[in-house]
Amino acid sequence: MAPARAFPQLWRLILGLLVVALVYVACFLVILALLTLTSGLDGAQAWLVRMGQATGPTSTLLLLATFLGMALGPFAAARWLHKRPVISLFGPRQKTLRQFLIAGLISAAIFGLSALIPTNVAVQPNLVPTLWLSYLPLALVGVLVQTGAEEVLFRGYLQQQLAARFASPVIWMVLPSALFAIAHYDPVTMGENAWLIVAATGLFALFAADLTAKTGSIGAAWGFHFANNVFALLLISLDGPLSGLALYTTDFGPDAAEVLRPLILRDMGITALVWLVIRLALSR
Repeated sequence: MAPARAFPQLWRLILGLLVVALVYVACFLVILALLTLTSGLDGAQAWLVRMGQATGPTSTLLLLATFLGMALGPFAAARWLHKRPVISLFGPRQKTLRQFLIAGLISAAIFGLSALIPTNVAVQPNLVPTLWLSYLPLALVGVLVQTGAEEVLFRGYLQQQLAARFASPVIWMVLPSALFAIAHYDPVTMGENAWLIVAATGLFALFAADLTAKTGSIGAAWGFHFANNVFALLLISLDGPLSGLALYTTDFGPDAAEVLRPLILRDMGITALVWLVIRLALSR
């Protein structure tokens, strides 16, 4: 957080968040304009509907592409308002890369082993393997952009700037985590489990904030986040929204509240285990 101390004023942070919102909207409009040029106005509107559902590979990729604006916004805010280099949002380059790889491998190993634990959940093929493999390179880039954008904004920009201004971790750790969690509140899709999803997302955000504070880069949090989303978006997804790039889907959707609730609680426990192992590995 040392680079953030040069210009830690709250008005800069508030204005910076406005810049983030404007850049995000601008990037979305660019994507919309490109869709209009290639598909016409009616076609662009149809693509927007498909992106909202994200049940097809191309529409899911387009949705992930919109997160580019979420990454570019903090870049602009850091340069224009806080006079700090973009790389400072990540941490030292070598450390960020090393911690990303370590956290990603640990997360993948534990998530993979946890998938072997017997459950009552049945999965069904979603994409033909050859089609899935053809989309996989772009899908991995899309998840890398999506998770990186969220980490840059919430851990790389917001957490750093708050930590430069306030000593209490209740502010610089809990506040960004709460905002991250609330951003995932979706009662239309998740129904009765909407607030449980917020709690699960908030728990992950606190773990990511802790790893960032502990390691001095967003690499560990990003690797953790990336591995989690690769499993959730590209391997086994719930049947419904955001399943467009998954190899398999469950035989139920997010509206199956009673079935989904124990799985969410189970995943929260696995998330805690992954955080603990990453923390211990990077504390050595």
